Amino acid sequence: MASLSDDTLKKILLQIQQTAVQSQRALNTAKQQIAAKDRERRILQLTINELGQMGTDVNHYKGVGKMFMMVPQAEMNKDLKSQEKELSDDIDSLNKKAKFLEKQCTDANNQLRDILHHAPKQ
Repeated sequence: MASLSDDTLKKILLQIQQTAVQSQRALNTAKQQIAAKDRERRILQLTINELGQMGTDVNHYKGVGKMFMMVPQAEMNKDLKSQEKELSDDIDSLNKKAKFLEKQCTDANNQLRDILHHAPKQ
């Protein structure tokens, strides 16, 4: 560490600091997206449960633009379940991304701590 010039050391510290800040921001964004998609998925699950409790003689309508179109119950359930599966897949991928970002942020903070711990005291 002593062989590095002050300018080089400052550049390295700045780069590590920027990495830590960027990964923390991306992690917060990913967590917000996970929460929003989880909320949507829970709403879909409640809708599927409510439709399941209804009889087969009840008409189901789906919003299309500014109007509603009558849809068979089987098709409505199929559409809702596919949307739920898509949201679950999105949540899984966002969780993987969040784990990677947490690791990246932790690594950057550990590097900063190591550099500052081993820096010569003035």
